[in-house]
Amino acid sequence: MRTFARLFRKSPFGALTAHIDCVVQCMDGVHELLILFQSGERGETNRLAKRVSKLEYKADQVKNEIRNSMPRWIMFSVDRETLLGIISMQDAIADKAEDIAVLLTLKRLPTIPKLSETLREFIEANTDAFKLVVKIIKELPNLAEAGFRGGEAERIHSLVEQVASKEHEADLIQRKLLKVLFKNSADLSPPDFYLWARLTEEIAEISNLSENLANRIRLMLEQM
Repeated sequence: MRTFARLFRKSPFGALTAHIDCVVQCMDGVHELLILFQSGERGETNRLAKRVSKLEYKADQVKNEIRNSMPRWIMFSVDRETLLGIISMQDAIADKAEDIAVLLTLKRLPTIPKLSETLREFIEANTDAFKLVVKIIKELPNLAEAGFRGGEAERIHSLVEQVASKEHEADLIQRKLLKVLFKNSADLSPPDFYLWARLTEEIAEISNLSENLANRIRLMLEQM
């Protein structure tokens, strides 16, 4: 595992982008898992879920090394606690990816054909919200070089608004999905219905956490 101490000599944001790369790997893994689930495939579920768990553990290791490498006093406009808070929020998304992966291994859930297209839209809306917040994190080093002003700052604010819009879209799709789920509840056993409902809640947390992270970045920039 590499050390991150040198990243803080030039900019405090290099560590954030290094950690978000690990979170992206977690999310890529759970996205693949969800697409297979949505299509009715189950054969690779356990293997992919184990892979997501390993990637989440890697993200935890990177997070801990960043914390241990971060100087007690950082001579930048961003304080240490703010950076640690952002890393924790990033890590919460990796944790959520693992939660979803584990949930899909608890029981072989039956497919609901009437949910297929809505579920696909729901997965993509939540994934898109995460991809947008990754763009924000990746832009931070450039923003710092621009003095947190100008076109780079405007781009960050625009991306934050896009994350909020995508989270709202995911909320609307979730409501539609739940209505269909309840209409078909008679065809499901109580455990199956519970797991379906729980799965929609856990997937929705991806866009919720992404919006929270985007808003935290915006607050940080407003305090500059």
